[in-house]
Amino acid sequence: MIQPSAAKAGRAIGAMFMFVFGGAWTIAWSLETYDVNWPVIAIISAFSIGLFLVAWRQFRQNKAARAAEADSPESKKAGRIFNIANAAQWISIFIVAMLLSKFGLQAWIIPAIIFIVGIHFIPLAIGFKVPRHHITGVALILLAIGYPLLAPNGPASPIGCLGAGIILWLSAGAALLDRAAPNADPA
Repeated sequence: MIQPSAAKAGRAIGAMFMFVFGGAWTIAWSLETYDVNWPVIAIISAFSIGLFLVAWRQFRQNKAARAAEADSPESKKAGRIFNIANAAQWISIFIVAMLLSKFGLQAWIIPAIIFIVGIHFIPLAIGFKVPRHHITGVALILLAIGYPLLAPNGPASPIGCLGAGIILWLSAGAALLDRAAPNADPA
């Protein structure tokens, strides 16, 4: 059983990743929408960094408890699931992007990446015992399926990047505020 302080540290680690990737997705949206607009990029970056620092602070406050439980069987199992899910995610993204490019379907790369990232949250939800990851995963999957059908430019619309960034930011914020699962593992 993961102690509340260790769980807070774990959620903070997950939030840091999601704040960074949320910022990256939102900057991708900005570049597609406004080209290189430094003030917009600076605002997105400052927002992401600020949120990251909030998560970093929560991690630092609970770091010792996390370290004390790092060798527990539960933590090791969650770590293995995390590593497998992430390796599968990156390998899938690489293969799918190559195949879509080969067949001239480059516009579908972004929706495919969003879909794959969404799927990768499902095993994380199970491995970390964090039901919130199911919501994040399903939201990303639905975004990947829906926006190409609804957006004016289809799969080439930058709205997919904005949606993915916002979903990740919201999920990260929920992780930092999560008090309902004190015995759950991280992220």
